[in-house]
Amino acid sequence: MTIPHAMRLTMGAGGLSDRRWLSDALARLEADVARSADTHLLRHDVPGTPGLHLYFKDESIHPTGSLKHRLARSLFLYALCNGRLTRGQTVLDASSGSTAISEAYFAHLLGLPYVAVMPTCTAARKIAEIEALGGRCELVEEAAQVPLHARKLVEALGACHLDQFANAERATDWRGNNNIAESIIGQLRLEPEPRPAWIVCGAGTGGTSATIGRYLRYRRLETRLCIADPQGAAFARLYAGVASGPPPQWPTRIEGIGRAHVEASFVPQVVDEVIAVPDEASIAATWLLAEITGRRFGGSSGTNLYACLALAERMRAEGRIGPLVTLLCDRGERYDDTLFNRAWLAAEGLEIDPWLRVLRDAWYCGAALPIQTRPRDRNR
Repeated sequence: MTIPHAMRLTMGAGGLSDRRWLSDALARLEADVARSADTHLLRHDVPGTPGLHLYFKDESIHPTGSLKHRLARSLFLYALCNGRLTRGQTVLDASSGSTAISEAYFAHLLGLPYVAVMPTCTAARKIAEIEALGGRCELVEEAAQVPLHARKLVEALGACHLDQFANAERATDWRGNNNIAESIIGQLRLEPEPRPAWIVCGAGTGGTSATIGRYLRYRRLETRLCIADPQGAAFARLYAGVASGPPPQWPTRIEGIGRAHVEASFVPQVVDEVIAVPDEASIAATWLLAEITGRRFGGSSGTNLYACLALAERMRAEGRIGPLVTLLCDRGERYDDTLFNRAWLAAEGLEIDPWLRVLRDAWYCGAALPIQTRPRDRNR
Protein backbone atom coordinates (compact mmCIF):
# COMPACT_ATOMS: atom_id res chain seq x y z
CA MET A 1 0.00 0.00 0.00
CA THR A 2 1.34 3.43 -0.92
CA ILE A 3 1.04 5.97 1.88
CA PRO A 4 0.37 9.57 0.77
CA HIS A 5 3.20 12.01 1.44
CA ALA A 6 1.16 14.11 3.90
CA MET A 7 0.27 11.01 5.87
CA ARG A 8 3.92 9.87 5.97
CA LEU A 9 4.85 13.23 7.45
CA THR A 10 2.20 12.87 10.15
CA MET A 11 3.15 9.28 10.92
CA GLY A 12 6.83 10.16 11.01
CA ALA A 13 6.30 12.85 13.66
CA GLY A 14 6.21 12.16 17.37
CA GLY A 15 9.82 11.99 18.53
CA LEU A 16 10.84 12.46 22.13
CA SER A 17 11.15 16.25 21.83
CA ASP A 18 7.68 16.44 20.27
CA ARG A 19 6.18 14.39 23.10
CA ARG A 20 7.83 16.69 25.61
CA TRP A 21 6.32 19.70 23.86
CA LEU A 22 2.91 17.97 23.87
CA SER A 23 3.24 17.23 27.58
CA ASP A 24 4.10 20.87 28.28
CA ALA A 25 1.17 22.09 26.15
CA LEU A 26 -1.29 19.85 27.99
CA ALA A 27 0.13 20.96 31.33
CA ARG A 28 -0.44 24.61 30.37
CA LEU A 29 -4.07 23.91 29.50
CA GLU A 30 -4.57 22.03 32.77
CA ALA A 31 -3.00 24.85 34.76
CA ASP A 32 -5.28 27.36 33.04
CA VAL A 33 -8.31 25.36 34.21
CA ALA A 34 -6.93 25.22 37.75
CA ARG A 35 -6.64 29.02 37.78
CA SER A 36 -10.25 29.44 36.69
CA ALA A 37 -13.38 28.92 38.78
CA ASP A 38 -16.53 27.34 37.41
CA THR A 39 -19.19 29.71 36.09
CA HIS A 40 -22.10 30.80 38.28
CA LEU A 41 -25.65 29.45 38.21
CA LEU A 42 -27.92 32.40 39.02
CA ARG A 43 -31.42 31.77 40.33
CA HIS A 44 -34.32 34.11 39.50
CA ASP A 45 -37.98 33.71 40.40
CA VAL A 46 -40.33 34.46 37.49
CA PRO A 47 -42.82 37.02 38.88
CA GLY A 48 -45.54 36.14 36.35
CA THR A 49 -45.37 32.44 37.22
CA PRO A 50 -45.24 31.99 41.01
CA GLY A 51 -43.18 28.99 42.01
CA LEU A 52 -41.23 28.86 38.76
CA HIS A 53 -37.47 29.24 39.15
CA LEU A 54 -35.30 30.17 36.19
CA TYR A 55 -31.57 29.46 36.49
CA PHE A 56 -29.08 31.35 34.33
CA LYS A 57 -25.73 29.64 33.71
CA ASP A 58 -23.46 32.67 33.35
CA GLU A 59 -20.83 31.64 30.81
CA SER A 60 -19.75 35.25 30.24
CA ILE A 61 -17.38 35.11 33.23
CA HIS A 62 -14.93 32.79 31.48
CA PRO A 63 -11.50 34.42 30.86
CA THR A 64 -12.48 35.01 27.22
CA GLY A 65 -15.99 36.13 28.07
CA SER A 66 -18.18 33.46 26.57
CA LEU A 67 -19.48 29.91 26.47
CA LYS A 68 -17.03 29.22 23.64
CA HIS A 69 -14.14 29.15 26.10
CA ARG A 70 -15.14 25.57 26.92
CA LEU A 71 -15.35 24.60 23.25
CA ALA A 72 -12.03 26.19 22.31
CA ARG A 73 -10.19 24.35 25.09
CA SER A 74 -11.79 21.07 24.01
CA LEU A 75 -10.83 21.67 20.37
CA PHE A 76 -7.20 22.28 21.35
CA LEU A 77 -7.13 19.15 23.52
CA TYR A 78 -8.69 17.14 20.69
CA ALA A 79 -6.13 18.39 18.17
CA LEU A 80 -3.19 17.88 20.53
CA CYS A 81 -4.09 14.39 21.69
CA ASN A 82 -4.88 13.24 18.14
CA GLY A 83 -1.45 14.39 16.97
CA ARG A 84 -2.91 17.01 14.62
CA LEU A 85 -1.32 20.01 16.36
CA THR A 86 2.43 20.19 16.76
CA ARG A 87 5.11 22.57 17.98
CA GLY A 88 5.16 25.92 16.13
CA GLN A 89 2.22 25.08 13.88
CA THR A 90 -0.28 27.76 12.91
CA VAL A 91 -3.78 27.22 14.29
CA LEU A 92 -6.70 28.27 12.10
CA ASP A 93 -10.48 28.27 12.21
CA ALA A 94 -13.44 29.81 10.41
CA SER A 95 -15.16 31.89 13.07
CA SER A 96 -16.52 35.42 13.23
CA GLY A 97 -17.03 35.70 16.94
CA SER A 98 -16.62 34.30 20.39
CA THR A 99 -15.05 31.00 19.32
CA ALA A 100 -12.25 32.84 17.54
CA ILE A 101 -11.57 35.00 20.61
CA SER A 102 -11.33 31.91 22.81
CA GLU A 103 -9.17 30.05 20.30
CA ALA A 104 -6.82 33.03 20.05
CA TYR A 105 -6.50 32.94 23.84
CA PHE A 106 -5.44 29.29 23.91
CA ALA A 107 -3.10 29.69 20.92
CA HIS A 108 -1.42 32.56 22.77
CA LEU A 109 -1.19 30.38 25.90
CA LEU A 110 0.67 27.72 23.89
CA GLY A 111 2.81 30.19 21.94
CA LEU A 112 1.27 29.29 18.58
CA PRO A 113 0.27 31.58 15.67
CA TYR A 114 -3.49 31.89 15.21
CA VAL A 115 -5.61 32.93 12.22
CA ALA A 116 -9.38 33.50 12.26
CA VAL A 117 -11.15 33.56 8.90
CA MET A 118 -14.28 35.71 9.09
CA PRO A 119 -16.58 37.91 7.01
CA THR A 120 -15.80 41.61 6.69
CA CYS A 121 -19.02 42.46 8.56
CA THR A 122 -17.61 41.05 11.82
CA ALA A 123 -17.89 43.51 14.71
CA ALA A 124 -14.76 45.64 15.09
CA ARG A 125 -14.71 44.97 18.82
CA LYS A 126 -14.35 41.23 18.27
CA ILE A 127 -11.56 41.72 15.76
CA ALA A 128 -9.77 43.94 18.27
CA GLU A 129 -10.05 41.27 20.98
CA ILE A 130 -8.56 38.61 18.69
CA GLU A 131 -5.70 40.86 17.66
CA ALA A 132 -5.02 41.84 21.27
CA LEU A 133 -4.42 38.14 21.95
CA GLY A 134 -1.89 37.96 19.11
CA GLY A 135 -4.26 36.48 16.53
CA ARG A 136 -4.67 37.54 12.92
CA CYS A 137 -8.05 38.11 11.26
CA GLU A 138 -8.40 37.13 7.61
CA LEU A 139 -11.47 38.98 6.33
CA VAL A 140 -13.60 37.64 3.47
CA GLU A 141 -16.10 39.79 1.58
CA GLU A 142 -18.76 37.09 1.10
CA ALA A 143 -19.75 35.24 4.28
CA ALA A 144 -20.63 32.12 2.28
CA GLN A 145 -17.02 31.94 1.05
CA VAL A 146 -15.49 31.85 4.54
CA PRO A 147 -15.26 28.01 4.83
CA LEU A 148 -13.67 27.67 1.37
CA HIS A 149 -11.17 30.44 2.12
CA ALA A 150 -10.31 28.75 5.42
CA ARG A 151 -9.62 25.44 3.70
CA LYS A 152 -7.32 27.13 1.17
CA LEU A 153 -5.39 28.85 3.95
CA VAL A 154 -5.01 25.58 5.84
CA GLU A 155 -3.25 24.13 2.78
CA ALA A 156 -1.16 27.23 2.13
CA LEU A 157 0.03 27.62 5.74
CA GLY A 158 0.21 23.96 6.72
CA ALA A 159 -2.09 24.97 9.56
CA CYS A 160 -4.01 22.87 12.04
CA HIS A 161 -7.67 23.43 11.22
CA LEU A 162 -9.60 23.24 14.51
CA ASP A 163 -12.85 23.15 12.47
CA GLN A 164 -15.36 23.87 15.19
CA PHE A 165 -18.35 23.01 13.00
CA ALA A 166 -17.13 19.49 12.28
CA ASN A 167 -15.42 18.68 15.58
CA ALA A 168 -17.46 20.37 18.32
CA GLU A 169 -19.61 17.36 19.22
CA ARG A 170 -16.71 14.90 19.25
CA ALA A 171 -14.11 17.11 20.94
CA THR A 172 -16.09 17.51 24.18
CA ASP A 173 -16.28 14.64 26.66
CA TRP A 174 -20.06 14.47 27.09
CA ARG A 175 -19.83 11.90 29.92
CA GLY A 176 -18.17 14.30 32.32
CA ASN A 177 -14.81 16.06 32.72
CA ASN A 178 -16.60 19.20 33.95
CA ASN A 179 -18.53 19.76 30.75
CA ILE A 180 -21.34 22.30 30.95
CA ALA A 181 -24.09 19.72 31.49
CA GLU A 182 -22.26 18.06 34.38
CA SER A 183 -21.59 21.50 35.87
CA ILE A 184 -25.28 22.52 35.71
CA ILE A 185 -26.59 19.30 37.26
CA GLY A 186 -23.93 19.40 39.98
CA GLN A 187 -24.71 23.02 40.89
CA LEU A 188 -28.40 22.19 41.26
CA ARG A 189 -27.88 19.34 43.71
CA LEU A 190 -28.78 21.38 46.83
CA GLU A 191 -31.72 23.21 45.26
CA PRO A 192 -35.33 22.39 46.31
CA GLU A 193 -35.85 20.89 42.83
CA PRO A 194 -32.47 19.59 41.72
CA ARG A 195 -33.66 18.24 38.37
CA PRO A 196 -34.79 20.88 35.85
CA ALA A 197 -37.78 20.31 33.61
CA TRP A 198 -35.95 21.88 30.66
CA ILE A 199 -32.49 23.08 29.69
CA VAL A 200 -32.56 25.71 26.94
CA CYS A 201 -29.60 26.61 24.75
CA GLY A 202 -28.84 28.01 21.32
CA ALA A 203 -27.07 26.12 18.54
CA GLY A 204 -24.18 27.38 16.47
CA THR A 205 -21.94 24.39 15.88
CA GLY A 206 -24.39 22.16 17.73
CA GLY A 207 -21.67 20.99 20.09
CA THR A 208 -23.25 22.36 23.28
CA SER A 209 -26.66 20.85 22.56
CA ALA A 210 -25.02 17.50 21.71
CA THR A 211 -23.10 17.54 24.99
CA ILE A 212 -26.14 18.44 27.09
CA GLY A 213 -28.50 16.02 25.35
CA ARG A 214 -26.09 13.10 25.59
CA TYR A 215 -25.28 13.81 29.23
CA LEU A 216 -28.96 13.92 30.21
CA ARG A 217 -29.44 10.49 28.68
CA TYR A 218 -26.21 9.15 30.17
CA ARG A 219 -27.37 10.20 33.65
CA ARG A 220 -30.89 8.84 32.98
CA LEU A 221 -32.52 12.18 33.69
CA GLU A 222 -36.00 13.17 32.52
CA THR A 223 -34.86 16.74 31.86
CA ARG A 224 -35.64 17.74 28.29
CA LEU A 225 -33.52 19.82 25.94
CA CYS A 226 -34.86 22.77 23.94
CA ILE A 227 -32.92 24.70 21.30
CA ALA A 228 -33.69 28.38 20.83
CA ASP A 229 -32.95 29.26 17.21
CA PRO A 230 -33.43 32.43 15.14
CA GLN A 231 -36.49 32.30 12.94
CA GLY A 232 -35.55 31.02 9.50
CA ALA A 233 -32.29 29.40 10.62
CA ALA A 234 -31.35 25.84 9.72
CA PHE A 235 -32.12 24.04 12.96
CA ALA A 236 -35.55 25.62 13.34
CA ARG A 237 -36.36 24.81 9.71
CA LEU A 238 -35.21 21.21 10.19
CA TYR A 239 -37.66 20.71 13.04
CA ALA A 240 -40.45 22.43 11.14
CA GLY A 241 -39.92 19.95 8.31
CA VAL A 242 -38.83 22.63 5.82
CA ALA A 243 -36.17 21.13 3.60
CA SER A 244 -35.88 23.70 0.84
CA GLY A 245 -36.82 27.19 -0.25
CA PRO A 246 -35.57 30.57 0.94
CA PRO A 247 -35.77 31.19 4.70
CA PRO A 248 -38.39 33.75 5.73
CA GLN A 249 -35.86 35.76 7.74
CA TRP A 250 -32.21 35.78 6.74
CA PRO A 251 -29.53 36.57 7.63
CA THR A 252 -30.04 36.73 11.37
CA ARG A 253 -28.59 39.57 13.43
CA ILE A 254 -28.06 37.22 16.38
CA GLU A 255 -24.37 36.38 16.33
CA GLY A 256 -23.12 32.94 17.32
CA ILE A 257 -26.30 31.05 16.45
CA GLY A 258 -28.64 30.79 13.49
CA ARG A 259 -26.80 28.74 10.89
CA ALA A 260 -27.60 28.75 7.17
CA HIS A 261 -27.38 24.95 7.07
CA VAL A 262 -27.31 22.08 9.55
CA GLU A 263 -23.75 21.61 10.79
CA ALA A 264 -22.00 18.26 11.13
CA SER A 265 -21.77 18.62 14.91
CA PHE A 266 -25.53 18.96 15.36
CA VAL A 267 -27.15 15.81 16.77
CA PRO A 268 -30.93 16.21 16.29
CA GLN A 269 -31.77 12.92 17.99
CA VAL A 270 -30.90 14.32 21.45
CA VAL A 271 -33.00 17.49 21.07
CA ASP A 272 -36.62 17.46 22.29
CA GLU A 273 -37.79 20.76 20.84
CA VAL A 274 -36.69 23.76 18.80
CA ILE A 275 -38.32 27.16 19.34
CA ALA A 276 -37.91 29.70 16.52
CA VAL A 277 -37.52 33.31 17.66
CA PRO A 278 -37.70 36.46 15.49
CA ASP A 279 -34.60 38.65 15.71
CA GLU A 280 -36.54 41.59 17.11
CA ALA A 281 -37.92 39.39 19.89
CA SER A 282 -34.41 38.10 20.70
CA ILE A 283 -32.99 41.61 20.90
CA ALA A 284 -35.92 42.84 23.02
CA ALA A 285 -35.39 39.86 25.34
CA THR A 286 -31.73 40.84 25.61
CA TRP A 287 -32.82 44.28 26.82
CA LEU A 288 -35.23 42.66 29.29
CA LEU A 289 -32.42 40.41 30.49
CA ALA A 290 -30.38 43.50 31.32
CA GLU A 291 -33.30 44.76 33.42
CA ILE A 292 -33.59 41.44 35.24
CA THR A 293 -29.90 40.87 35.96
CA GLY A 294 -28.44 44.38 35.93
CA ARG A 295 -25.91 43.30 33.27
CA ARG A 296 -25.81 43.14 29.50
CA PHE A 297 -25.40 39.92 27.53
CA GLY A 298 -25.31 39.03 23.84
CA GLY A 299 -28.25 38.40 21.55
CA SER A 300 -28.25 34.62 21.85
CA SER A 301 -28.90 34.99 25.58
CA GLY A 302 -32.04 36.92 24.67
CA THR A 303 -33.08 34.17 22.27
CA ASN A 304 -32.71 31.71 25.15
CA LEU A 305 -34.80 33.87 27.49
CA TYR A 306 -37.62 34.10 24.94
CA ALA A 307 -37.73 30.30 24.63
CA CYS A 308 -37.79 29.95 28.43
CA LEU A 309 -40.80 32.27 28.68
CA ALA A 310 -42.57 30.28 25.93
CA LEU A 311 -41.94 27.05 27.85
CA ALA A 312 -43.05 28.68 31.13
CA GLU A 313 -46.34 29.68 29.48
CA ARG A 314 -46.95 26.12 28.32
CA MET A 315 -46.06 24.63 31.70
CA ARG A 316 -48.38 27.07 33.43
CA ALA A 317 -51.23 26.16 31.08
CA GLU A 318 -50.64 22.47 31.75
CA GLY A 319 -50.53 22.99 35.50
CA ARG A 320 -46.90 21.89 35.71
CA ILE A 321 -44.14 23.69 37.55
CA GLY A 322 -40.48 22.84 37.36
CA PRO A 323 -37.22 24.74 37.17
CA LEU A 324 -35.82 25.89 33.85
CA VAL A 325 -32.12 26.36 33.08
CA THR A 326 -30.64 28.42 30.28
CA LEU A 327 -27.32 29.95 29.28
CA LEU A 328 -25.98 33.50 29.37
CA CYS A 329 -23.61 33.03 26.49
CA ASP A 330 -21.34 36.07 26.20
CA ARG A 331 -20.60 39.59 27.41
CA GLY A 332 -22.99 42.29 26.30
CA GLU A 333 -20.41 45.05 25.91
CA ARG A 334 -19.36 43.42 22.64
CA TYR A 335 -22.72 44.59 21.28
CA ASP A 336 -22.80 48.15 22.63
CA ASP A 337 -22.52 49.48 19.08
CA THR A 338 -25.18 47.16 17.67
CA LEU A 339 -27.89 45.43 19.74
CA PHE A 340 -27.83 48.07 22.47
CA ASN A 341 -27.52 51.03 20.10
CA ARG A 342 -30.82 52.67 19.13
CA ALA A 343 -29.30 54.28 16.03
CA TRP A 344 -28.03 50.90 14.77
CA LEU A 345 -31.40 49.25 15.41
CA ALA A 346 -33.17 51.99 13.47
CA ALA A 347 -30.71 51.71 10.58
CA GLU A 348 -31.34 47.95 10.45
CA GLY A 349 -35.11 48.47 10.55
CA LEU A 350 -35.46 46.62 13.85
CA GLU A 351 -38.36 47.75 16.04
CA ILE A 352 -37.96 46.13 19.44
CA ASP A 353 -40.28 48.21 21.64
CA PRO A 354 -43.50 46.26 20.87
CA TRP A 355 -41.67 43.04 21.65
CA LEU A 356 -40.19 44.50 24.80
CA ARG A 357 -43.70 45.33 26.08
CA VAL A 358 -44.90 41.80 25.28
CA LEU A 359 -41.91 40.20 27.00
CA ARG A 360 -42.21 42.39 30.09
CA ASP A 361 -45.86 41.35 30.37
CA ALA A 362 -44.81 37.70 30.05
CA TRP A 363 -42.06 38.01 32.69
CA TYR A 364 -43.83 40.19 35.24
CA CYS A 365 -47.48 39.26 34.67
CA GLY A 366 -47.47 35.82 33.05
CA ALA A 367 -49.06 37.11 29.82
CA ALA A 368 -49.07 34.82 26.79
CA LEU A 369 -46.49 35.22 24.05
CA PRO A 370 -47.90 35.75 20.54
CA ILE A 371 -45.95 32.93 18.88
CA GLN A 372 -47.04 29.37 19.53
CA THR A 373 -44.42 26.64 19.65
CA ARG A 374 -44.70 22.93 19.25
CA PRO A 375 -42.59 19.95 20.28
CA ARG A 376 -40.54 18.00 17.85
CA ASP A 377 -42.39 15.41 15.79
CA ARG A 378 -40.29 12.36 16.57
CA ASN A 379 -41.93 10.41 13.71
CA ARG A 380 -40.70 12.86 11.09
